[in-house]
Amino acid sequence: MTNNNRQNTTIMKFRRLLFLSLLILSALADMSAKTKKVIYVIMDGIPADCIERLHPQTIYDIAAVGGYSRGYAGGEVGTYSQTPTVSAIGYSNILTGTWMNKHNVQGNSDIKANYNYWTLFRIAKEQKKEYKTAIFSSWTDNRTILLGAGKSETNNLKVDYVADGYELDKANFPQQKNSTEIWQIDSLVIDKAAQCVKDNAPDLSWTYLWYTDDAFHLFGNGSYSDDYVLKTDRQLQKIWDAVKYREKNCNEEWLIIVTTDHGRSENGHDHGGQSQRERCVWVSTNIKNVNKEFSSDQLSHVDILPTICRFMNFEVPTNLAFEQDGISFIGKRDIYRLTAFPYDDTITLNWKSDGTTEKTTIFMATTNNYKEGGSDQWIEVATVPANQQKYTVDLTQYTLSKFYKFAVVTANNHLTRWVER
Repeated sequence: MTNNNRQNTTIMKFRRLLFLSLLILSALADMSAKTKKVIYVIMDGIPADCIERLHPQTIYDIAAVGGYSRGYAGGEVGTYSQTPTVSAIGYSNILTGTWMNKHNVQGNSDIKANYNYWTLFRIAKEQKKEYKTAIFSSWTDNRTILLGAGKSETNNLKVDYVADGYELDKANFPQQKNSTEIWQIDSLVIDKAAQCVKDNAPDLSWTYLWYTDDAFHLFGNGSYSDDYVLKTDRQLQKIWDAVKYREKNCNEEWLIIVTTDHGRSENGHDHGGQSQRERCVWVSTNIKNVNKEFSSDQLSHVDILPTICRFMNFEVPTNLAFEQDGISFIGKRDIYRLTAFPYDDTITLNWKSDGTTEKTTIFMATTNNYKEGGSDQWIEVATVPANQQKYTVDLTQYTLSKFYKFAVVTANNHLTRWVER
């Protein structure tokens, strides 16, 4: 055998060994990669100042791992996205990542949700990979109406694990003084959620707890409401323990988010308006890599959906993403706080930048067919540096309209805005 042949044989053997090594390393990496799971919990109607005064143990234990921050409900005051601070509306803000002008849930009864704006649960179910979902809820309408489980409009959405309907079971949960049967239901819901997390580990779960809102409606600010906030927090520990059990024993990484749907009026009895206390909500999470969105005055209900989608690496169709109103509070954020100023036949878009050199592409649509289940033609208007923080659109270069939608897009996040002229 010649020296050249020996050299070629050695090279081939080396390449085979290298290829096998890479295969082994890839397999080991796949084996070591943790499976991601999410559970979010809505504790109804607890104002942020109450949480911060009482310092509930479980909520702050979760935050000690990740973080705690105030946020807002109610959309942008005085604009098309202004949204009442009402329970089912708040749940829908979180579920869809949009405000009421899009999801169309306008109260707690006679609900006519616009299912064209997909919920988190539908996004999960539309992925190429199969994801298991779960809902543990003291209010059955969360599944049957807000999620639209089994409806043709939601592509016959299936929820894999369900614990709800107890408020309809008057035999086992008859009405009691101060509606404390709802507290008993909350306790059962938490038990069911904790057990399901520990045993089955659904990929995406929502737990809804009701009685804290009843306590405030009945007694307002005071020791009674405080007591049930702390009782609910102690029950929440069961879910947190289940999450920690899974992380310790099952090679899983969990995102837990605990929040509320709205704040309260000054006396604590009511909600629904746009006062600062009614709009003020809070978020506790165990995730460590929060970005500037989390601690800013821009954190809101609609940021929770994109955060969960980013954590789970969900693919979101572009036409759906361009309808969503929030920004992920994990990972990189390039731009934020988009505003629009129409003037004659121009619209000036202004945004804030975190100093990135990323390029920003501006898209525009002159219709809103998406709302009715149709599609809109998104026109690429311009690409500019993100730190330019401004662009003026000359509308005479396009089909003039009374209505415009904008999406301002970077590599790491996007912002949306409607303009009516």
